[in-house]
Amino acid sequence: MAALTLDSLDLAALLCSRVCHDVISPVGAIVNGLEVLEDENEASMREFALDLIRKSARQASARLQFARLAFGAAGSAGASIDLGDAEQVARGMFQEDKIALSWDGARILLPKNKVKLLLNLILIATHAVPRGGSIAVRIAGGAESPEFVLTASGPHARIPAHVEGLMAGEPEAGSVDAHAIQPFYAGMVARAAQMAVSFSIDGEAVTIRAMPAAR
Repeated sequence: MAALTLDSLDLAALLCSRVCHDVISPVGAIVNGLEVLEDENEASMREFALDLIRKSARQASARLQFARLAFGAAGSAGASIDLGDAEQVARGMFQEDKIALSWDGARILLPKNKVKLLLNLILIATHAVPRGGSIAVRIAGGAESPEFVLTASGPHARIPAHVEGLMAGEPEAGSVDAHAIQPFYAGMVARAAQMAVSFSIDGEAVTIRAMPAAR
């Protein structure tokens, strides 16, 4: 199967749709909380609304900060991104989530596309544990030749459907939509970063490995 090539406008539109999908839920919850504040005088309901607004605002902010690094041009003034920044936005994403994140890696500068790949692989790993669990991120190999190993563990863990074909640029349906654009984009970033990505499963643990591609 020939690799699918997306027009730059289509790619931009699909990625925008994906980001909007990720933030519309917490933003909608903020709106709901504000409506309760406008209509309710009871102290307990107002406190409930304020708590909903606080949590949803934190969630929306965390998702936007993550998207800025994973999909956007964050740090575009330079060619590298601090892994400490990547860890911070990743932890923010999981702060109030059903998935626990652990991170094992030195705070070093890595080429931008390699950091974007790592964050996109974390997103893919969340789909490997749809009922929750844990994701362990390990970075080895140093700045010159980094390797990423992500282990997603939880009940009914699975390699996300069609992810390998999407990352190879060969979607089964011959096209991609806003739901499938993220792993497709992750594959584009992996090729730009000259990294090879593989998936394996052992019981209720899915492992995603990314290492320098053979030349």
